[in-house]
Amino acid sequence: MSADSREQPQWDCIVVGSGHAGSCAALSARDAGCKRVLIVDKCPPEWVGGNGYFTAGAHRTVHGGLQDLLPIVQNVPPEAAANIDLGPYTADDFARDIMRLGDGRSDPGTVQAVVSGSRDAVQWLAERVKVPFILSFHRQAYLVNDRQVFWGGLVLSVEDGGKGLIAAHRAALEAAGVETWFNTAATELLVDGDAIVGLTVDKEGTSIRLRAPAVILACGGFEANKDLRGRYLGTDWERAKVRGTPYNTGDGLTLAQRVGARLTGDFGGCHSTCWDANAPSDRGDRVLSNQFTKSGYPLGLMLNARGLRFVDEGEDFRNYTYAKFGRAILAQPGGVAFQVWDSAVTGLLRKEEYADDVVERIWADSLEALAEKLKAKGLDDKEAFVRTIERYNEAVRAFRAEHPEKKWDPAVKDGLSTQSSSVKLELPKSNWALPIEQSPFLAVKVTCGVTFTFGGLAIDPNTAGVLSDATGKPIKGLFCTGELVGGLFYGNYPGGSGLTAGAVFGRKAGQEAAKLARSV
Repeated sequence: MSADSREQPQWDCIVVGSGHAGSCAALSARDAGCKRVLIVDKCPPEWVGGNGYFTAGAHRTVHGGLQDLLPIVQNVPPEAAANIDLGPYTADDFARDIMRLGDGRSDPGTVQAVVSGSRDAVQWLAERVKVPFILSFHRQAYLVNDRQVFWGGLVLSVEDGGKGLIAAHRAALEAAGVETWFNTAATELLVDGDAIVGLTVDKEGTSIRLRAPAVILACGGFEANKDLRGRYLGTDWERAKVRGTPYNTGDGLTLAQRVGARLTGDFGGCHSTCWDANAPSDRGDRVLSNQFTKSGYPLGLMLNARGLRFVDEGEDFRNYTYAKFGRAILAQPGGVAFQVWDSAVTGLLRKEEYADDVVERIWADSLEALAEKLKAKGLDDKEAFVRTIERYNEAVRAFRAEHPEKKWDPAVKDGLSTQSSSVKLELPKSNWALPIEQSPFLAVKVTCGVTFTFGGLAIDPNTAGVLSDATGKPIKGLFCTGELVGGLFYGNYPGGSGLTAGAVFGRKAGQEAAKLARSV
């Protein structure tokens, strides 16, 4: 293709990024009236999908309960519905979860936009994109008294996870006539007066100027950029493992800052989780994908290399703690930890995450023998390791003797803890505290996997328009969606909110882009 911009056709809308959020934006722009929509992505075609590809496809949404969601899920035959406990998740519930996990720092308008748009967004994904939604029995429900009981407010996932999500997007985009250029990096936003009028890209070594009245940035944060992680998150984060695409290196921030965009949000925070210590360091694995996640810690304990616990594994449901526990692991000696269980609960661990062909499982018939084996994996103090678990077991037994009425129930915060009148641990386990005493014992080594960064661009939550730092008003022709949006998450994150936010703001951006295209 010629580098002469005069030979390039006019586009109605250009989207930077081929992930979930960018795909939502491109299809929405096309449906809203844009005739020529282009997606550009610097990745090769085999890396299509951004971070969305590496997710479980979980979408958190407001809903009215089981009957509200049955029409959009594909894995609940009529006879099964009678044995499912799935209560409503209200707008107040959703907003409260984001705000409490962010210690009240999240921008209220941005939160409200996500919450109020969530149910329509998942309906659109199901109907328009043909996303194969399922109820997340395998991640968000436990079998209790022969009933599937959902917990933690998150119930929707996608068949084949992020792979299934991105496959649905690609099929919908192709059918709609949306063009995608891979190996094409966005290098500069084109400006005319106070408006964005296009984009310069480097397409396989050729610089091309593309004209369009609307550009939508959907190219993620900076989690795959080691230097930026060190600058914003701290030098420890240079050793964190990248969970997803290696192509999210902060390009959107750079492009937008050059045209005066306002930055906002938690630049010192990110979504990070317990991750297989043996996983690749600088990118996700497109086969195993999200299976490197190790989310079974509420069923057991996590100990660092010194043999000490460092988090309350039962503080809250997993999907309210997993996005911050990666940070806690990174702060430990060597940036690693060991998850430990006894055989009473190992059958409850998700096979997708803990099967023999997914993770290195270290078994032993006693705690002492387990500690000895873990020495070769980085455990520095095997005596402390054993003492910590024995002290924990003592506290669990004391609580159960004092509160025989308390029953273990993984589907609720059961209050089964380590804190009795006779024995209290300095660091409690607040729920689901079972003794680790039944051999054989299992351990898995984990580290921190960084998913996406929280700091990003300030937007108008009604339009997804990027705000000018000078005026506080939207920059005409520039929009943003996905993980590049700032101000939504601080410090922590309720699971499934990111994909939902990407869809909500992607749809808004696409619709606003179409309005601009019609006015040209």
